[in-house]
Amino acid sequence: MHEPRRWLRRRGKPRWVEPDVRIDLGRVPRDVLDLCERLRGKGKRAWIVGGCVRDLLSGRDAADWDVATDARPPELLKVFPRAIPTGIEHGTITVLGKDHHVEVTTLRGDGAYTDGRRPDSVQFVDDITADLARRDFTVNAIAVDPEDGKIIDPFDGRGDLGRGLLRAVGDPLLRFSEDGLRVLRAARFVATLELALDPATEAAIRPTLDTYRKVAAERVRDEWIKAMKARTPSRAFDVMQRTGILEVTCPELVEGAGMEQNKWHAYDVWRHGMECMDACQADPVLRIAALLHDVGKPRTRAWSDKTQDWTFYDHDRVGAEIAEPIAARLRFSNEDRARIVALVRFHLFHYEASWTDAAVRRWIRRVGPDRLEDLYVLNAADVRAKGRDFEADLESLASLKAHVARVLAEGAALSTRDLKVNGRDLMTELGIAPGRIIGEILDALLDAVTNDPAVNEREALLTLAREILKGA
Repeated sequence: MHEPRRWLRRRGKPRWVEPDVRIDLGRVPRDVLDLCERLRGKGKRAWIVGGCVRDLLSGRDAADWDVATDARPPELLKVFPRAIPTGIEHGTITVLGKDHHVEVTTLRGDGAYTDGRRPDSVQFVDDITADLARRDFTVNAIAVDPEDGKIIDPFDGRGDLGRGLLRAVGDPLLRFSEDGLRVLRAARFVATLELALDPATEAAIRPTLDTYRKVAAERVRDEWIKAMKARTPSRAFDVMQRTGILEVTCPELVEGAGMEQNKWHAYDVWRHGMECMDACQADPVLRIAALLHDVGKPRTRAWSDKTQDWTFYDHDRVGAEIAEPIAARLRFSNEDRARIVALVRFHLFHYEASWTDAAVRRWIRRVGPDRLEDLYVLNAADVRAKGRDFEADLESLASLKAHVARVLAEGAALSTRDLKVNGRDLMTELGIAPGRIIGEILDALLDAVTNDPAVNEREALLTLAREILKGA
């Protein structure tokens, strides 16, 4: 991947010279190249920059395309009058192409970052190297000339890709002090790009956490979600744990680091959570639930003289109570928050062959039919993450899935909506007025049907409802 640079001597001073390295422009979308050609037609220069270049060099498919240009903002709006001025004060517009939305930004240098997020001011420049110098990591500070495919790589980002290294551009203390989100991006890139974090770059994270504290919760949530798309998101969370990022964002998770579990587990609470999250190969929100599924263990851990081992009774309920405010402060949507909390609350179950059909129906009602598939995935990941003796648990899960499938195929009543009577029927046949009693009777009828599906017939339910009403 990487050719060595050559030493040249000019005017008595040695300097590095990048070899003539080019990328195949056939891998760049046509509308991106056309955009650059349109700028050149107006006498302006353009370069393809950022993460898309990094992905091209890594053999990945680039999702987002960015272009840097020496055209000033007013000139950009003249060239692309239909563009969206997404950050025009900082020289950025979004051009809507046929197949891609391309972010086009004027070459710039940044002033001070007093808010820990955006520069207070920018200075537009004409030098692509000066523009690349303001970027976060060397692997993101590479540009491509769209005319000939030649690479501009003043900070050896291509070399770092070859070495599997994530390194800040210039002084990492300065980079992280400018924009608090960069420390979280560092953790995320370690996972998504599968790079090792440069020691000097990692050492600069903890001293700059005050800047990270200024980052909006929504941006933190978005980085977590992006990290969850990695093959092993634990790489990101391990960086967050050892550098102090999690102490700021989610101290509840840190409580499990180094905490020994019982004999059934090969890992401490922290590592078990990481293994579960990695094994939970599904969507990001489900992986968030996997990350938090045992967050209640540190606060329920107790020693049992009887078993001579650690116990964590009720950690699922306590964990749900802890997970809810975590999901709320990270600004997850109401739907995602409810899903996360429910999965933490109900992740713990142990099916046995002695479970009757009625017991299975009660379990389905308790966890919710719409959570079944999530719980199957989470439970399989949880038992694998024990690190030992999990085969029997996986067999038990397979038996539960088969039993549930059979019960559902038989048309089990799982909510009051599935009953052969409704509230209007009760009011008409029993002569009662609307009120809380209607809901209480329907719930009691559902309990009866759960135990014996044959009861779910109109006349049988009405007879039972009259008996319930008499005893109320």
